[in-house]
Amino acid sequence: MNSLDMRDDVRQDRREFEYTQSDFEQVKHLVYQNAGITLQASKTNLVYSRLSKRLRACGLQRFSDYLALLKKDDEERTRAVTALTTNHTSFFREKHHFDHFTAHVWPQLKAKLEAGDRVRIWSAGCSSGEEPYSIAMALAGTDRNLPNWLLKHDFRILASDLAPHVLATAREGMYAMTIAQSIPPNLRNIWMESDGDQMVVHPLLKELIAFRELNLLGNWPMRHQFDVIFCRNVMIYFDDTTKNTLFQNFSKKLLGGGMLYIGHSERLIGKAASDFVSKGQTIYQKRAM
Repeated sequence: MNSLDMRDDVRQDRREFEYTQSDFEQVKHLVYQNAGITLQASKTNLVYSRLSKRLRACGLQRFSDYLALLKKDDEERTRAVTALTTNHTSFFREKHHFDHFTAHVWPQLKAKLEAGDRVRIWSAGCSSGEEPYSIAMALAGTDRNLPNWLLKHDFRILASDLAPHVLATAREGMYAMTIAQSIPPNLRNIWMESDGDQMVVHPLLKELIAFRELNLLGNWPMRHQFDVIFCRNVMIYFDDTTKNTLFQNFSKKLLGGGMLYIGHSERLIGKAASDFVSKGQTIYQKRAM
């Protein structure tokens, strides 16, 4: 989940770098254009706090110089956008989604695989990996042989995020004990391995997931449609125009009968709303075409 942390405010009189209201407005425009996030005026100090680290790294003294750099340096622009987003998530967050998935969706998907068909699941905005690993654990349950079985069939979980640094954490699959505690014990004992004061995801589960850098506001290179899409607590800072576009795109990328899971504070809006039927709290099924 991409969200803005309100705890990074700094006092005006502590500023090290030259920073104007115009600078903030330009950053606001950049973040909206690149990540769909709308920065309110109350985030002026947050922007200063987050991007000051980047100014130091680049050896600059003024935000205006940094903004000039962002116009010509794609990599630094990505660093700036990701610096302004925090990524908070947890294993099995919003547990009712995983309960619904395992009880009502996974049996049908497993039958598809048994019949020789393809199954694709997308964790859109996967952050540091807890969501896609939760999906993999939920479908595997306590069946230690299931991952090997899935690897022999046409099955894949795509996990995407805008921020390269959180994807690096996701690929590593290593989490603090306190974070792993939210995994149900019967699953944690099978699919997580202790490594000092941390826990590591079982290698077989890692093989089921492809982690890819992807901006939801950019082009989607995936050729095939998905059976299930999880996009939860990603859109809470998007305006309605951006949400409308995303929901329409999700609808296009879902097979008829496919499932869409969104965050607890989000709602399905816009033209795409008519494409779906509610199947529970923030759970939607695409109408068969």
